[in-house]
Amino acid sequence: MSDYKIVIPARYGSSRLPGKPLIKLKGKSMIQHVYERALDTGVADIIVATDDDRIKQEAESFGAQVVMTSVDHENGTERIAEVARKLKWGDDEIVVNLQGDEPLIPKSLIEITAKGLMDHSDAGMASICTPLSDAEDGFDPNVVKVVLDSRGMAMYFSRAPIPWDRDLYAKSKDALTDAMPVYRHIGMYGYRVGFLNQYTQMSSSQIEQVESLEQLRALYHGVKIHMSVIDEPPGHGIDTPDDVARVESLLGALE
Repeated sequence: MSDYKIVIPARYGSSRLPGKPLIKLKGKSMIQHVYERALDTGVADIIVATDDDRIKQEAESFGAQVVMTSVDHENGTERIAEVARKLKWGDDEIVVNLQGDEPLIPKSLIEITAKGLMDHSDAGMASICTPLSDAEDGFDPNVVKVVLDSRGMAMYFSRAPIPWDRDLYAKSKDALTDAMPVYRHIGMYGYRVGFLNQYTQMSSSQIEQVESLEQLRALYHGVKIHMSVIDEPPGHGIDTPDDVARVESLLGALE
């Protein structure tokens, strides 16, 4: 399955970990590890999208195609939209956003994300989620939850515990509801290029700003987001210096 494209957004600036894509893990930069995960899929079009010459030089050193993008983008979706526009990709093309800080992502998740759009022609976006069972995660605002409809389309994303079991949670928050599944959203996205072209013209919504979740802009404007349910969450990404040693040891275990 390779009838799609992969874009790896990689910016140098990071409030918690500046220069993150260039961090060395087992002798290779993080952006190279991510690029190699993309190569595992067999996809022909793999693009590194960056706004920094240092990342451009590093990516080109291991043979990646690079597209330079604006420094003013608010998120990876806007950066990928610029790539699609510059490369004149057609509206029906499918693009997977492979985040530049996910060196442990398995190719299966990339493929599952793309397939969500291939199998659901009415969806403009696709993503993945996994069942939650731990109450601490369920009530953690840093763990994003999603509720699905009967076709696996996202109804709503929230940092709050959804669905809210009125009777159970009024008594205790020590366990999650067992009345229906509780899903954790994994921030892996696929897009149709036609949606990307629309996204840059969509106004930001109040609910997107309140929850600080960019995918709510799409829902607010009526775009369908297909969610594939996976059994286990993917490997660790890198957000803090403490993550570096942990991910490096996990990479070592894969060798």
